[in-house]
Amino acid sequence: MNRLREVKAFVIQDIPLYHNLVMKHIPGADPELVLLNHYYEELDRIALSDMTRSEINELLMELGFYKKSEPEDVVPDEFRFSPAKDSPFKDEPAYKSSTSTLDTENTSSESNTEILDQCLVEGNHMK
Repeated sequence: MNRLREVKAFVIQDIPLYHNLVMKHIPGADPELVLLNHYYEELDRIALSDMTRSEINELLMELGFYKKSEPEDVVPDEFRFSPAKDSPFKDEPAYKSSTSTLDTENTSSESNTEILDQCLVEGNHMK
């Protein structure tokens, strides 16, 4: 029970400071960190129930998440895609004309599928 208070404190006080970290409340589920790539494919799940607030923050820093000083602070451009080092979509135009040719060598599709893009914190943290 004491550890879940730590997770609850993290959810309330720390999640708003992290860029690309989203809280998804699932009643009855144990709290866990769900790591996703740019394509929203799940890369990993990390149980948070037995972690302290400081351990969770340390983990997120190790994973490369950007933590703002205040929730309303602007995220610097160099951290816009963090924790991913870059976006696989950055060189793709917002739209393609009907006369454009297909690029047969998409260098970003397979090589970046394992790049961590964002994270969900799932579970019931209010126990």
